[in-house]
Amino acid sequence: MELFDRLASMGHEEVLVASDPSCGYRGIIAVHSTALGPALGGTRFWNYESDEAAVTDALRLSRGMTYKNAVAGLDLGGGKSVIVGDNRTTDREAIFRAHGRFVESLGGRYITAEDVGTGTADMDFVHLETEHVAGLKERSGDPSPVTAHGVFRSVQASAKQRWDSDDLTGKVVAIQGCGNVGRYLAKELHEAGAKLIVSDIDPDRAQRVATDTGAQVVQGDEIYSVKADIFAPCAMGGIINDDTLPKFQFAVISGGANNQLLEPRHGDKLEEMGMQYAPDYVANAGGVINVFGEVAGWDAQRALKKADEIYDTVLSVFEIAKSEGIPSYKAADRLAENRLASVQTKWKPAR
Repeated sequence: MELFDRLASMGHEEVLVASDPSCGYRGIIAVHSTALGPALGGTRFWNYESDEAAVTDALRLSRGMTYKNAVAGLDLGGGKSVIVGDNRTTDREAIFRAHGRFVESLGGRYITAEDVGTGTADMDFVHLETEHVAGLKERSGDPSPVTAHGVFRSVQASAKQRWDSDDLTGKVVAIQGCGNVGRYLAKELHEAGAKLIVSDIDPDRAQRVATDTGAQVVQGDEIYSVKADIFAPCAMGGIINDDTLPKFQFAVISGGANNQLLEPRHGDKLEEMGMQYAPDYVANAGGVINVFGEVAGWDAQRALKKADEIYDTVLSVFEIAKSEGIPSYKAADRLAENRLASVQTKWKPAR
């Protein structure tokens, strides 16, 4: 599909690219929607296999942010930026200051924050060039604890829907990805009495979670085949696909990763297989709630309290799915689209 056809089919307002050869910066910003407010979405730093793959990721992630912000009840649109390159580089200031100038060029239509491959220190470099950035160390800081808490509440809501109880005592939860979100989620699940199975591409991270929680560690793709009540994907997207679905032995799927379904038909397949799926952008909205709280001047406790509402939102999604006879991922889209449809005008920055 040609680029403009893709933009039209996904509803994007604009996609911009920029480069600064002096520091090796190559960036893409995708603004999906400003119907509810300025487009908010993090900056992902990743070594993509091609420029086309980078654009595709930006398009998918930015659209997901529109729906995530709408379902979470935030006055924000959806956007995302990606920096193409090796996120292990130590020469970060020049790259992120270049990115900050790129963000600034949008005049407030887009607000960025951290994402995969970036952190609060990187956002501080961005902040040297623009005010349109959140997730700063001296403000709300790392959103991972709030993201993880929202996922935890989504797991509880999913359990309530499946077993008529949100008590997780004795439930077996398989967590894929033991980075910041996975680590904080494991802590909350352990404290709630769940038994954990974990995996990560970095064996040391998985072992640290196991040491803290008593989790069983499995290697790589073994996580797809373990027998568990709940699967919590907290790594990269596209992990629910033709190859993994036949391996699943889960009753519930609820995790922090973005774009967990490789294609929409995989959400249909989950429904056919009888698995209770909490759509990813509903479950992991705690991070964007944390960032919005920084923009709105909330304290940390107010952000956590707002993330608690994910429990009720997930149950609302399941109710729509049941009443309309549609898969849960479509029900979540319906909830988001209803809110977007209630706003007839585009947000405009103050002059």
